[in-house]
Amino acid sequence: MTRRQLPPGLYGHSVLGIGDRIETARVKVTPEAIDRFADLSGDRFALHMDDAAARKLGFPARVAHGLLVLSLIDGLKNQSPVRLDAVASLGWDIRFRAPVFAGDEVKATFTVDSMRPARDGRGIVVFAVEARNQQDEVVQQGTTTLMMRP
Repeated sequence: MTRRQLPPGLYGHSVLGIGDRIETARVKVTPEAIDRFADLSGDRFALHMDDAAARKLGFPARVAHGLLVLSLIDGLKNQSPVRLDAVASLGWDIRFRAPVFAGDEVKATFTVDSMRPARDGRGIVVFAVEARNQQDEVVQQGTTTLMMRP
């Protein structure tokens, strides 16, 4: 297991090793982002839209959509100086471990968990994903699978 923090560059599957990881920058989850995601997705569940409703459900304030946070960490991966030479995303398996609130900052770590060859010299790489807030609490955890160029 190589377990290296990848430096900036472009990486195909043939140069990755089990344990290689990408640490992303942070992004702040704003009330405006929550509102825009609700408008885009149509998910206007009261927990996401209203502090008073969230308090009635046992939260101190409204909670960002789990899928918004997932989208943000995918965006952080794609904006990283460590670029993955991906062809396509083959899916996500993510658990929402803790709520993310407006004002929270999230970052993610993507670690190569497994690899296998695919057709035409491509490879399938499974990354373990862990997203943490500014208190270093895990807020999302799971895997994402990418088809990658060599």
